[in-house]
Amino acid sequence: MRLLKKMIGDVEVTKDLVLLLVIGGLYSLSIALSNTFVNVYLWKQSGKFFDIGLYNLAIVIMQPITFILAGRWAKKIDRVIVLRFGVAFLASFYLTVLLMGDKASTFLLVLGGLLGIGFGFYWLAFNVLTFEITEPDTRDFFNGFLGLLSSFAGMIGPIFAGWVISSLEKFTGYKIIFGFSLALFFAAVILSFRLKRRSAKGNYSFKRILQERKRNRDWNNILKAHYFQGIREGTFVFVIVVWVFVSSGSELALGTFGLVQSAVSFLAYYFATRLIKPRYRKKSILIGGLILYSAIYLIVFDVTFQKLLIYGVVVSLAYPLLLVPYVSLTYDVIGKAWKAGEMRIEYIVVRELALNAGRITSILLFLFSISFFNEEKSIPYLLMVVGAGHAFIYLFIRTIGIKAKKEQLKESLT
Repeated sequence: MRLLKKMIGDVEVTKDLVLLLVIGGLYSLSIALSNTFVNVYLWKQSGKFFDIGLYNLAIVIMQPITFILAGRWAKKIDRVIVLRFGVAFLASFYLTVLLMGDKASTFLLVLGGLLGIGFGFYWLAFNVLTFEITEPDTRDFFNGFLGLLSSFAGMIGPIFAGWVISSLEKFTGYKIIFGFSLALFFAAVILSFRLKRRSAKGNYSFKRILQERKRNRDWNNILKAHYFQGIREGTFVFVIVVWVFVSSGSELALGTFGLVQSAVSFLAYYFATRLIKPRYRKKSILIGGLILYSAIYLIVFDVTFQKLLIYGVVVSLAYPLLLVPYVSLTYDVIGKAWKAGEMRIEYIVVRELALNAGRITSILLFLFSISFFNEEKSIPYLLMVVGAGHAFIYLFIRTIGIKAKKEQLKESLT
């Protein structure tokens, strides 16, 4: 606690803020250990990009559906309970993978759906709790420090998992790593019981907040930005992983890729947290988005493990520049929106719907491309198209807050 206070300065650091960071860290470590290797695990069983695409499509379809249900439960019951549901479903996903063994690839839609449900419950609750537990003066710190934890987990998780998997025969290493993830999620569930219960009052007005985009220009722009964010994430989240494995032929090389990428990201998040002030947010988002798009051209025409490593370093530098100010800006827009305190859950749900709509669009484009065109030739061109998603974010966030400032100026002059 003292260390956190020293890092953040003269701002109150609450017990719940620390607990939420620790839960987020456990989640990040579990995902770092296993999530990257799940796609490779299924790839080794199937060998088809189309199957991996279907698995990821099931995830991003079930995630927004679960968000809507989780939002209602968070409003009627308690968001901490919803968080536990999410972690429990994520644990059950890894348990199911372990039980299915080498037949997992025949249940792609079931596995993807189960993981999507877990993500939906977890991220709805985590995002709402972040909004409630953090304040404008602690938000950048929280997002940045969570990024540091995620990066640290990404440093030790993949390389450890890659070493274990490579050292053991066939799928034995995968089972051990998936078992570790299962244990970490159970630990997160236990820790969640120390969070203060947070119930909400009022009706669940999901449709009303969805329509609010017609009345609130800033909110509408944030939703558009999240849609384009999803356009990139939908396909890149699994294509790059498979490319790294195929180009190297080794899980240990994939772990090394994760280690290098996360080590750079760890440092980048630290400096982003310290240096990016609110007045620099939009410029930082622009620079980060442009770097992310430019990095694609390092790999699309000639995929080698060395070039993928360079790509990983570049995007690891760019993501903190984009995400630290972008997430904070999003919460600030929600905080100033109509009935933000009462409708904060609905705002989070609608935001996630926009993000996952972009992911669904991206994966559908991927499946269409490889179904009707040559796989090796179509994927690079597709990545150049959907990879522009983060670069488009700035186009929608650049005017946020400007209208409000003009209205305040008019009021002061009258």
